[in-house]
Amino acid sequence: MPESATIHPDFPPLTRESLAGQFAACGLAAGQTVLVHTSMSQLGWIVGGPVDVIAALLDVLTPTGTLMMPAHTGGNGDPAYWRNPPVPESWWPVIRQHRPAYDPHVSPTRAMGAVAELFRTWPGVVRSDHPIGSFAALGPNAAYLTGDHRLDSIFGDYSPIGRLYELDGHILLLGVDHSNNTSLHLAEHRAHFPGKATRREGTAMLVEGVRQWVEFDLLALNDDDFPTIGDRYEAEHGIRRGRVGQCAVRFMKQRPLIDYAVAWMANNRDFTRHAPD
Repeated sequence: MPESATIHPDFPPLTRESLAGQFAACGLAAGQTVLVHTSMSQLGWIVGGPVDVIAALLDVLTPTGTLMMPAHTGGNGDPAYWRNPPVPESWWPVIRQHRPAYDPHVSPTRAMGAVAELFRTWPGVVRSDHPIGSFAALGPNAAYLTGDHRLDSIFGDYSPIGRLYELDGHILLLGVDHSNNTSLHLAEHRAHFPGKATRREGTAMLVEGVRQWVEFDLLALNDDDFPTIGDRYEAEHGIRRGRVGQCAVRFMKQRPLIDYAVAWMANNRDFTRHAPD
């Protein structure tokens, strides 16, 4: 979205202070542990841009709270699976051989937005070691959330998503819907449904300090039903949506949503129906 589209006469410019007040009105509070997904352009015109968004979130959480955001590097996966955009098959060996190894201190996010990209560089932030699906966090629970992020558990129990569940943390969706709700992938890991499968993934990473292309089995993820699951959960549990600037806000505890999604997937998913002949 171009910046001009965020300028609207009915919505005044957002500041760090006004953002903090609106975040608090949505339920954000000191001491919480919160995973935030955001589309900054949906909020409206912000005086300080992504700096104000992050600063306002931290103002409300205070130093007693923990803020986490996705820091995924999808471009470090196997090019055979790339779709946005795909690349010619003749390129795959070159990419696999020369893609720089993931470095949590350097590797930029991909398609995560301006807020998440800035947050990974924020002073004091720590980042998990997964070369494709990392998360960044700041606060008392940051080390626990991001530690021991296992290669084959990108969004499973041994990931920041799984640890957020253990901590009974929150999810804040700012200007995005449940199609961006990474936590629902934890339900995919836990649920049993027909057609659940793994795929052979690859990534460039450091192994004992040496760059290597490493292959491993990873759950085949599918987020097509995430908006349906999330919207039905909200409706059935009376989750009220707030507003920040120009956009709708979804704020909720993560654990009951995941438990609901596990049951929903077990009862409604059947990927064998879509299997090729």
